[in-house]
Amino acid sequence: MLLRYFYDENLAHASYVVGCQATGEAVVIDPMRNMTAYEELAAKENLNIVGALETHIHADFVSGARELANRFGAVLYLSDEGDADWKYENLEYINHQLLKDGDQFKIGNLVFEVMHTPGHTPESISFLLTDRGGSADKAMGIFTGDFVFVGDVGRPDLLEKAAGMQGTSEAGAKELFKSLERFKKLPDYLQVWPAHGAGSACGKALGAVPSTTVGYEKLFNWALQYDDALAFQKELLDGQPEPPSYFAVMKAVNKTGLELVKELSEPAEIDSIEELESLIAEGHQVLDLRPASSFSKGYIPGSINIPFNKSFANWAGWIVDYKKPLYLLLDPESMGPVLEVLHSIGIDDIAGYTDVSKALNEAAKLDSYENVTPEQARKLIEAKEGYVLDVRSQTEYDEGHINGADHIMVGTLKNRLDEVDPNKTVIVQCQAGARSAIAASLLKASGFENLVNLTGGYEKWKEELSV
Repeated sequence: MLLRYFYDENLAHASYVVGCQATGEAVVIDPMRNMTAYEELAAKENLNIVGALETHIHADFVSGARELANRFGAVLYLSDEGDADWKYENLEYINHQLLKDGDQFKIGNLVFEVMHTPGHTPESISFLLTDRGGSADKAMGIFTGDFVFVGDVGRPDLLEKAAGMQGTSEAGAKELFKSLERFKKLPDYLQVWPAHGAGSACGKALGAVPSTTVGYEKLFNWALQYDDALAFQKELLDGQPEPPSYFAVMKAVNKTGLELVKELSEPAEIDSIEELESLIAEGHQVLDLRPASSFSKGYIPGSINIPFNKSFANWAGWIVDYKKPLYLLLDPESMGPVLEVLHSIGIDDIAGYTDVSKALNEAAKLDSYENVTPEQARKLIEAKEGYVLDVRSQTEYDEGHINGADHIMVGTLKNRLDEVDPNKTVIVQCQAGARSAIAASLLKASGFENLVNLTGGYEKWKEELSV
């Protein structure tokens, strides 16, 4: 048997290729949209990708399952659990097999058994894997998807917070408790292969270790220490971070299907700075992907700054309007990786780009904003010339904040601009300065001229001014 782990740091997403070397067949579990790594492995190991297994309808990235079906003729193994709202659609022309609790299927000498594990979502399933190529007659591990992580479990509140499905948080928490009781009965030696690691918004305390065991999680995973369902539900739902708004889009995309990657057109180069400025004036969204430190010193007025780093997918998903074409200001050499990340969260309407260095050199006018120290910010507040806008999560804000600070989480800011006071200097603040820089650029693009960014954020404020 062959087992390979693939990890997308931009999404904190793990996928797996499992192959039977005796028959040359392989499947991908919870595949990412970019097929390159799977294609390279299949060619190297002389394997045919014959299947794609999905643990649930993902909300945080575009699944590559349908792409695998189109490119390799892979069979899609999909959950048939949950009610009508949680059934996959548009499968008429795709070779697929719908699965329920207890179902089994074989890939060569490998046996996969389905375990219905609702809670994170109603249709969530896990796959127990047994390698019958030797003498083994018991499962060696379980692919848990977003059910059980290293040190955490999948959150049940995404449907309510991101998709507006009222009442699903508590119902999901109850189901998750039952699923975990069943998980506890599995053998301690079973390996656990989850679909996410630290940094994912699908839980609140995910570990950074790639895999674990049932026994280890029973000992140390906080969620498996509860015998009382109500106490578990309260702890589970308290303190969950705000899910990115694009999660609702991804849920619909993965349920119904999306345009295939190979059919997407490459963005066109914008010919002149005049054309770029005209696009901004017409209300088009333009992202500048440089580091915040560079952006703040000089940028094309009206552009929004989301630096291209490990957090890019998350904040692009929060801020980009999926219903409008997107234009990019970037180093053209980074185009490939940037498109890969944007496509991974379903941002496909990328209409154009320009070399950011060229645009800055040709622009008749550049804008900027000031970064201030905690002491400078304090003086603005004491003189009643400025006020603090805290753009961190609700949990961070509740744990401690600058006295008198207003709170609007950065991901929701574009829909709450009417709550920002334009008559005073807005001191934009987050935990360390990264999110507040994004918020500052968004405010500037929305017409707020009187603002500064707090360097070092709340951490620096506490360090220097001892709140």
